[in-house]
Amino acid sequence: MYVITGITGQVGGALANALLNAGKPVRAVVRDGKKGAEWAARGCEIALATMTDADALAHAFEGAEAVFILPPPEFDPAPGFPEAREVIDTIVAAVARSKPRRIVCLSTIGAQATQTNLLTQRSLLEEALRKQAIPVTFLRPGWFMENCAWDVDSARNEGIVRSFLQPLDRAIPMIATDDIGELAAKLMQERWPGVRIVELEGPRRTSPDDIAAAFAQVLGKPVRAQAVPRDTWEALFVSQGMKHPTPRIQMLDGFNEGWIDFERQREHIVKGATPLVDVIRKLVAR
Repeated sequence: MYVITGITGQVGGALANALLNAGKPVRAVVRDGKKGAEWAARGCEIALATMTDADALAHAFEGAEAVFILPPPEFDPAPGFPEAREVIDTIVAAVARSKPRRIVCLSTIGAQATQTNLLTQRSLLEEALRKQAIPVTFLRPGWFMENCAWDVDSARNEGIVRSFLQPLDRAIPMIATDDIGELAAKLMQERWPGVRIVELEGPRRTSPDDIAAAFAQVLGKPVRAQAVPRDTWEALFVSQGMKHPTPRIQMLDGFNEGWIDFERQREHIVKGATPLVDVIRKLVAR
């Protein structure tokens, strides 16, 4: 049995599709039975649990050949990351009780960074799971290409992609969520001792200028990237409803300054197959 948390999201859904297509039994962990109905119809076993209920989560993990752990994202965490710490404590307790044979955990590029930022939530999770006796793989993907969904309207209506990633010609690792899910499915079926780290990026590193060019290709009109001035970020994020914008700003600084990056040498990084233009084509067609 392969157990998947976060199955209703893009990565979890891609992972489930890959396992089901391979004929593997899947148990979908969902908060609401209605959200699991689609997966139940496809033959998944359904387990109801939240990521803060250790008893229900342990029950969901029981008898698992492998568990995929994808905590819910917290985009506006309070100081000290209390929301993430509660989820991490729950996961650790559930794993200790259920003892799955192995774990694949979706982490992030830059999880090894010592500077505090929004991605520190994944660093804390890695730290906790490393202490378990169960073999664990930390899958660290680059920036999600699907983040370009935020740019569809401005690209279509104004011919502009407003970017917090700067300078505009600087390329960083990006990856499609389908590629993450497919690799996660492969990793869950492997066996390994102890802790391993697998880093993943797309066919080529991508800059904001590349994103604009991909939109231009798909939309058939000129599109350009435009940098959002650094000194406006805090006020902008607060105006959008954020209470604690500092971690997000620190994360963006980390990408722009280069201290959020892969830990290993580039020859050891796994390459996904999906090009950015294919992702943007799907986003535009929604």
